[in-house]
Formats: sequence, structure tokens, C-alpha cells
Amino acid sequence: MMLSGGQWVSHFPNSANMDDLAEPFRTNARRFVGALRQAQATVAIAATLRPPERAYLMHFAFLIARAGIDPSTVPPRAGVDIQWVHRTAQGVPDLAASRAAAEQMVQGYGVVVEPVLDSQHIRGKAIDMTIRWQNNLVIAKADGTSTTITSVPRTGEGNVDLRQVGASFGVIKLVSDPPHWSLNGH
Repeated sequence: MMLSGGQWVSHFPNSANMDDLAEPFRTNARRFVGALRQAQATVAIAATLRPPERAYLMHFAFLIARAGIDPSTVPPRAGVDIQWVHRTAQGVPDLAASRAAAEQMVQGYGVVVEPVLDSQHIRGKAIDMTIRWQNNLVIAKADGTSTTITSVPRTGEGNVDLRQVGASFGVIKLVSDPPHWSLNGH
């Protein structure tokens, strides 16, 4: 078993490939990203499909580091040979070291909100992407009509008007998670 800590972040990597998304979300996301790029927005895709093992690591690292759960209560997961409980040289559980290692993981994953074990990412129905543009954004909606976004901020994480364009494609923004868009906003 390998102790928890930042070294786990590279295990079970997310895909950033839109081909790994499930239909019909794949087509919807491709169309939305295509419209963004056609409008000269910059789109950087960070994650599409997430292995359930990674979701497990993200979820419990967050709960240990930020919610204060006892690492000895974390259920094991097949295929993830992690030791959540760190020990002192005398073999006594070291809660502070366990929490610090879990926090390394939370930071390494870039977690903003509590990750869930069963997410839209695991089903291929979510995409994490950073969207930015300069000036006004003249973009096509799903029905082919064009709209001009003059509002700020000029980012996918904060622009209400862009959320409406995304929704027209069936790509819904989760407001509480800056890069997250999905089939249903979760």
C-alpha cells in the first residue's frame, strides 16, 4: 500500500478528449466548443471522462482534509491500494499527517467544491473547460441564430449570457464550480 499524498494525483488521470464523452452530450459539447472557437474564444479543456478510482481519491481526500472525517473510516476501493492513515514512528495514527497528505491531494487535483463519488464526469456527461475571450463575443446558438455577448466577465466561469448560449446546446454550467459544464448542470 502507498500512503496518501500528492503522488496520487498522477494516478488514474482524467481524459481531456471530447471523444470520450457519451452521446448525446458529446455532440452537444462539440457543437458548443465549436461555436466558441468559431467566435474566437479560447477554450482549454481540462477534463472529460473521469475514472471512478480518481473520483474516489478526490472525494475522500477532500473529506479528510476539509470535512474532518477520520481517515480510518474510509472504505477501501478495489484497484486503489492507498493507505489513508499515516502513522508516527511509534506506529500511532497521525491525524495531522493524514490530513496534510489529503490536503496535498486536494490541492493537486485543484478541487474547488466537494467531489462526489458518482459524477457526470464518470458517465462522460460533463466537461471541465476554461473559456476566455476579449471584446464582444459574437457567437452562434444551437438553433443557428447569432447573439452578441457584451457583458463581463469575459470568462466561461462567470458570464451569465454565455451560460444561456451553452444551455441552448444542452451544455449547462454548474455555477459553483468554475470550469464545470454538464448535461444537467451537476
